[in-house]
Amino acid sequence: MTVTVAIELNRDIEIAGSYDEVFDLLADIPRSVRYFPKVEKLEDLGDNVYRWEMGKVGVDKHSIKTVYACKYFPDRENGKITWEPVEGEGNGVVKGSWTLTAKSDKCTAVKFQTSAELTIPLPGFLKLAISPVIKHEFNGLVDRYMDNLSKAL
Repeated sequence: MTVTVAIELNRDIEIAGSYDEVFDLLADIPRSVRYFPKVEKLEDLGDNVYRWEMGKVGVDKHSIKTVYACKYFPDRENGKITWEPVEGEGNGVVKGSWTLTAKSDKCTAVKFQTSAELTIPLPGFLKLAISPVIKHEFNGLVDRYMDNLSKAL
């Protein structure tokens, strides 16, 4: 039996760097992933597609390991980097975007939006108990990621 947990995250941050510096950081997936906590492995599958393997989150025997792959689409001219899920890769389906706006020569406003559906091999009755834990963990990881990125440049 499996349970699906849906997660929606939105963040706004400012990064001390020019538009081009920030765009280059976020569009370089291996470089930007260095700032994301609990990534065990990032595998380049070619054609700007990457498989993420995360460290386990959850509680004791009810912890999960998330694996998913995304194809990334950088669009410097429009200030957007989007990612779409690659079907059949792992137990997660993740999509989202970065939207960048230059505030000055040395500061860039960044909007982060992502949604994920994680399929977990657990009995359905545990969904009410484990879903909030997983959402809390992922929110914490993204908050640390945003904090790390804001100090990156």
